[in-house]
Amino acid sequence: MYGCGLARRLAQAGDTLDAMSESMSESKADPKPEIDIEAEVGAWVDENWDPKITLGEWWQRLADSGYASPSLPENAGGKGWGQTQSIRAGRVLAEKNVVGPPPGLGTMLAAPTIAAHGSQEQIDRYIPEILNGRKAWCQLFSEPAAGSDLAGLQTRADPDGDEWHVTGQKVWTSQGTHADLGMLVARTDPDQPKHQGMSYFAMDLHQDGVEVRPLREMTGRNFFSEVFMDNAVVTTDSMIGERGDGWRVANTTLMFERSSIGAGSSGAVIAAPGTKANNFETLVGTFVEGAKKRRRGGHAPGVGMRLFNQYLEVARSLGRTADPVMRQELIGLYALLRVNRLNLQRARDKSQRTGGEPNIAKLMDAEIHRRFRDVSLQAIGADGMLASESSNTDPSIAQIALYASAPAIYGGTDQIQRNIIGERILGLPKEPGPDRTTPFSELPKNQ
Repeated sequence: MYGCGLARRLAQAGDTLDAMSESMSESKADPKPEIDIEAEVGAWVDENWDPKITLGEWWQRLADSGYASPSLPENAGGKGWGQTQSIRAGRVLAEKNVVGPPPGLGTMLAAPTIAAHGSQEQIDRYIPEILNGRKAWCQLFSEPAAGSDLAGLQTRADPDGDEWHVTGQKVWTSQGTHADLGMLVARTDPDQPKHQGMSYFAMDLHQDGVEVRPLREMTGRNFFSEVFMDNAVVTTDSMIGERGDGWRVANTTLMFERSSIGAGSSGAVIAAPGTKANNFETLVGTFVEGAKKRRRGGHAPGVGMRLFNQYLEVARSLGRTADPVMRQELIGLYALLRVNRLNLQRARDKSQRTGGEPNIAKLMDAEIHRRFRDVSLQAIGADGMLASESSNTDPSIAQIALYASAPAIYGGTDQIQRNIIGERILGLPKEPGPDRTTPFSELPKNQ
């Protein structure tokens, strides 16, 4: 069973999956397959990249070109490309070793949601400052008593003329300490059923009545925050979609989130957007040099093929690839990464085969993180307890091991994803509960 070399097994599996991938790439997922993405974007970068310009100038060039987020429609600053084409464009930026578009939840979630549900005036107001990095966003969805059951949220927005006064608490807010605006879902009509009485707002976080408190994780980071709102103000013209339509708009955001979580990153050099980071006057060459130093220092890339190759070298250097069990775990992880790539192509196709592909991508991302944790710790053995203090330990191994439990929770738990697939895709019966027409004010509340 283990007579073939590991490298040959990996190559054979890769050839088969690559052929499937190429076949899918030629499908209807890309509305303009005739475009030579690599040549077009590469030529643009060669003409426009200059390590001596500021980040603000570079991001504005990207925004003006449409390459900051080419999957957005043209009326929202994009090119109307399919997601596969957009990812190919991002890979060109990575290969050219230039600073990528503004990262974060503005580009990933807010811009496509506003493009889908906002008025043209709202698109023109919010999206340009997302694409040029001037404003950073966070997601104000989850609450202490409304995480898995997001529709049970209790943050309320009370009308006052052309304004709404918001009171409540949000938690597990990714990048909250760095955000300028938030995607807020609040209850605007408690006498409607819980899925119908919510509205979706763009909320300015730079105001009295908003307090952001960082939450420190066991990784040592404070990626998450809790946000307290006490009579904070949003305006009617900042409502995305119609009043009471917040659940539908929020589900669009969640769809983008789940497919994006599973997709990983392009590998391009990144810089933090927004007024709090205030990187606009820094030369872009500075970020490129900083990225080179971090790579030399062993900082972990995203959970993809680069990290797999990195861990394969760790296992090989320790003589662990001769172990049949270790080899089996490695090829299993490799196959999972390749299959996930194919599923993501389905998820990005607007004519998805089942509609559950984004949820599957979210589940696979959590499983991939766990597999990376298990494979790496199995490779280094007891040295895993020493973290980076051991000469045999890649510093990224401890980072991934500590972080690996998080993807199964954030963005909707694994259990929620399975419920969605079971109920909405497979047609299985829902769990018993109150009738969906029951007004929210009459429902028992989580304590």
